[in-house]
Amino acid sequence: MDALTEERNQGFLHRFFIFWDKIGILLVFIMVCVIFGILNPVFFNPLNIINVIRQVSIIGVMAVGMTLVILLGLIDLSVGSIVAFAGIIAAGFQVKWGGSLFLSLVIPLLIGAGIGFFNGYVSTKGEIHPFIVTLGSMSIFRGATLLIAQGKPISGMSPAFRFIGAGMIGPIPFPVILFLGCVIIVGIMLKRTVFGRYIYAIGGNREAALLSGIMVDRVKILTYTILGTLSGLSALILTSRLNSGELVAGQGYELDVIASVVIGGTSMMGGEGGVYGTLIGALLIGVISNGLNLLGVQPYWQMMVKGSIIILAVLMDRMKRRFRAV
Repeated sequence: MDALTEERNQGFLHRFFIFWDKIGILLVFIMVCVIFGILNPVFFNPLNIINVIRQVSIIGVMAVGMTLVILLGLIDLSVGSIVAFAGIIAAGFQVKWGGSLFLSLVIPLLIGAGIGFFNGYVSTKGEIHPFIVTLGSMSIFRGATLLIAQGKPISGMSPAFRFIGAGMIGPIPFPVILFLGCVIIVGIMLKRTVFGRYIYAIGGNREAALLSGIMVDRVKILTYTILGTLSGLSALILTSRLNSGELVAGQGYELDVIASVVIGGTSMMGGEGGVYGTLIGALLIGVISNGLNLLGVQPYWQMMVKGSIIILAVLMDRMKRRFRAV
């Protein structure tokens, strides 16, 4: 009888995890939207919806890059500081250093790529855990932001620059187009290219990947470089939307970015997940933040909610892995 009960439980868990992998997070997203819409009808106001997807785009672009890093079983805590540093540089080129639109767009992307390369190179070649390296980078570039700006925000962007974060193409905000473009490009890269297969192989079993001839260190460095570049793109979106390079830009973004990836089904252990789940995860995080704001919930409660969601998502992933190992 015990064996029969255990077999039934195993069958239930098997069906549950298959269901969750396919549409579970999407159903949760729909349910959360309905609940917030009932509690506050303003939630479904078109202007509020546009505001939500604009904000989600900033986090989402970074989350796409973070998906690649977490698929390797790694982490990056410096993305918020990259946003602040690259954003203040973009604002500087717009307002203080000649007003060049080209430089204010290109230099922040190169800075993001450079910081990402630094994180990847030091963690791989120096054999230091990425948690330590990116924690150090987070502090370094947050301080560098304050140093360059001399403790003051830089405001007054050109209309062309502001289009990046505030422009519309038809009824669709331009940042949303950038976000969806990143999702599609990286999604194709993961599924259809050798580099994408290398990422899954390394995340699934690093030793086996090494033995099969994959240049693991090179893949890791390139992955961190991509994340840094996308963080620079998020900096452009945020700075142009705010019309200002803010000293506190990107603070706490690490939590939202990691939460978006983990909630979207990418395993913190690596080797499992993808950017399409991250898309839903980012939307869910954005909806939760917006809904709680509309309900007047204080920000520190929101941080507690997001942290709890991350823990629950990781616990579910661990349960799923243990079940599959049985």
